[in-house]
Amino acid sequence: MALSPLNQRRWRNFKANRRAFWSLWVFLLLFVLSLCAEIIANDKPILVRYQGKLHYPIYQFYPETAFGGDFRTEAVYREPEVQCLIVSGGLEDCFDDPEGVIEDAADGNVAGEAVEKGWMLWPPIPYSYNTINNVGTAPSAPDRDHWLGTDDTSRDVLARIIYGFRLSILFTLIVTTISSLIGVAAGAVQGYFGGWTDLTFQRLLEIWGSTPGLYVIIILFAILGRSFGLLVFVTILFGWPALVGVVRAEFLRARNFEYVRAARALGVSDRVIMFRHILPNAMVATLTFLPFIVTGAIGGLAALDYLGYGLPASLPSLGELALQGKSNLQAPWLGFSAFFTFAIMLSLLVFVFEGVRDAFDPRKTFK
Repeated sequence: MALSPLNQRRWRNFKANRRAFWSLWVFLLLFVLSLCAEIIANDKPILVRYQGKLHYPIYQFYPETAFGGDFRTEAVYREPEVQCLIVSGGLEDCFDDPEGVIEDAADGNVAGEAVEKGWMLWPPIPYSYNTINNVGTAPSAPDRDHWLGTDDTSRDVLARIIYGFRLSILFTLIVTTISSLIGVAAGAVQGYFGGWTDLTFQRLLEIWGSTPGLYVIIILFAILGRSFGLLVFVTILFGWPALVGVVRAEFLRARNFEYVRAARALGVSDRVIMFRHILPNAMVATLTFLPFIVTGAIGGLAALDYLGYGLPASLPSLGELALQGKSNLQAPWLGFSAFFTFAIMLSLLVFVFEGVRDAFDPRKTFK
């Protein structure tokens, strides 16, 4: 579908802002890679060939018995016995000498018997965000197995950053979208109708704004337990008033303009006037505040995780990584990893939203 002339001008203005344009592409690349986190960092193979058949462990459950083992629980693909079963085609000798059988299977023969060799295709990072590698001390410094080292429970830092980045961005997109829609709608109603409607809403906002959000989060988590959905709900609950003030001011200013009076005289409905005629003129002021809402959502999630009132402990968390950096000063790679992750993520988002804001501003034209 072709863009309207106005949107074409906005897109040209955005592309002319080189910093915003390239920040958008870099951010999209990082976000798309994080959406494929299971393929990039996982303790399960992407693809397994066993006895002539293909298996997809990262998408489907396979018990150990599916590869000739004894247990009906999910196969632990990092165990030498399971790897031996897959490579050798399910020989029972794997439980006695798995490494020796793997070496013999590489030659195509084990104990004089022809073997249909299997294989496993591993992700570039053979660790998930919750994989515990009990080798050596923890936290361990970066090496060729763990590119950014491990944390104090021997989990791979780079894998936790990839999964934590995805979770932070998804959390921010959900919170920002829903809270912005609610805030814009509430501000539009206040500013357009004014009078007692505006006065009543303002008093309710003053009461709601004085509610201690952190205490509410602590109480709800103590009663209901920590969960991603509950954290999103509470954050939206206290985040939607952020845009009410600026949208209300724009609607109060524009509701008495000549084109609004003319539309009323022609019988245009209030909803159409509010969201088709006035709201586009309020978008510049609205978009100006979006970077603060986005960075505030990311920072708020990290702060709650840092304090222990954020995401469940079973989920990857960038705030928890920052806490580990503070608690393990002898392991500077933890603090540096958290700092550079937040710095890059927030900088890219701010640059992108600056470009979006300028593109919607009719007073700015880039050449």
